[in-house]
Amino acid sequence: MLGFIAPTRPDWLPRVVRQLDEVLVDHAHCEKKAAGAAVSLLFRCAGYPSFLEPLSRLAGEELEHFRAVLGVLAKRGIAFRRQRPSPYAGRLLLAARNFEPARLVDEFLCCALIEARSCERFRILADGLPDQELADFYRSLLAAEARHHGIYVDLAAEVMPRPEVRTRLRELAQHEAQVLSEMPTLPRLHT
Repeated sequence: MLGFIAPTRPDWLPRVVRQLDEVLVDHAHCEKKAAGAAVSLLFRCAGYPSFLEPLSRLAGEELEHFRAVLGVLAKRGIAFRRQRPSPYAGRLLLAARNFEPARLVDEFLCCALIEARSCERFRILADGLPDQELADFYRSLLAAEARHHGIYVDLAAEVMPRPEVRTRLRELAQHEAQVLSEMPTLPRLHT
């Protein structure tokens, strides 16, 4: 279970298809940020040696995805460039508690929700894009996104008991649904 409350609205796909170049650039930025988040958590988790291997693998896989999206951009003649980011992740993380170890758990769960939303959006793109090659590319990423979601939930459950993690994931999923409903209509993966 990917854990979110509100599914993506039906108008998301037609909106992003009209500005697919921008969405692809955003996707590259998202993969880069996901790798950075995993590396940042590596530094934060020095006191949890069992977290280092899964987080380092996750960071490496996110960088592989970043390179893959750069390849898609290059093949399509789209320049990777700066872009006004979606406020989604920042707004989601505002719900993280400010004391440890609850903050670490919340950061893991926010990352899990971001991965879950990416997985859902990639499924929508895989099933709905008229460009079969690009649809297949998104289909190829689905399992990794779902696995990343699970890794973050499992890491949170090593810090706090799993029932508490499930409860907190539901609370954060409620917040994520609210954040998503307030997103501007930018051509981004998480708007």
